[in-house]
Amino acid sequence: MNTTGHNVLVTGGSTGIGLAIAAAFLEQGSRVAICARNASALTDAAAVYPALRTWPCDLRQEEDLRRLVVRAKEEFGGLSVLVNNAGIQLNYDFTREAPEAILERIDDEVDTNLTGLAKLTALFIPVLKQAHDAAIVNVSSGLALVPKRSAPIYCATKAAVHSFSKSLRWQMEDSGLPIRVFEVLPPMVETAMTEGRGKGKIAPEQVAAALLAGMRKNQSEIRVGKVRMLAPVSRFFPRLAERILRDA
Repeated sequence: MNTTGHNVLVTGGSTGIGLAIAAAFLEQGSRVAICARNASALTDAAAVYPALRTWPCDLRQEEDLRRLVVRAKEEFGGLSVLVNNAGIQLNYDFTREAPEAILERIDDEVDTNLTGLAKLTALFIPVLKQAHDAAIVNVSSGLALVPKRSAPIYCATKAAVHSFSKSLRWQMEDSGLPIRVFEVLPPMVETAMTEGRGKGKIAPEQVAAALLAGMRKNQSEIRVGKVRMLAPVSRFFPRLAERILRDA
């Protein structure tokens, strides 16, 4: 797939992996919009990359999702690449926390990481159909393959995104629609979300570079860094993979 000259929307694009992906598409001559909940973070991103369009959006709110479709049509005349990157990771201890404290957080995490992603994808498919060469990019995680103990909901949502990406890809292939479905599975990345967690993190720019390289090769599942080894290890030596990731 050609990665130049697209109309691109990156969710969760104000920082971290999302901003790196947005910058990479800008460098390829694309028009790029980013969306996020935090208006000040959007302003900061635009200060660094003035060519970015910034569209405030809360993926938990359906009216915000519909507004993104309208803006893409009005400001870009359509969309050819949707990057579903937004995500949050919360820690839980189901054995110690009060149920009320857990319930408060589950909806927020699932709606952001999975429900909002699926709804936005559904809303944009009629728009993407109009593009000559279109793509949906879902950013999941190595934790989609093997979970860790402390973030059960995050891991579950990423596993769901992994399955959703496969099913959606098969639907696109069977329908003959000109929309490719890519999934990028990064390892732990140096972002605000992972601050204070783990070692051996990679830079967001490495994820962005791997994504665009994979798209150019039409590589459906783009496994980045250590995740390239995690996939075969989890398949052939599942207990070893679980020991490695359990307390990551």
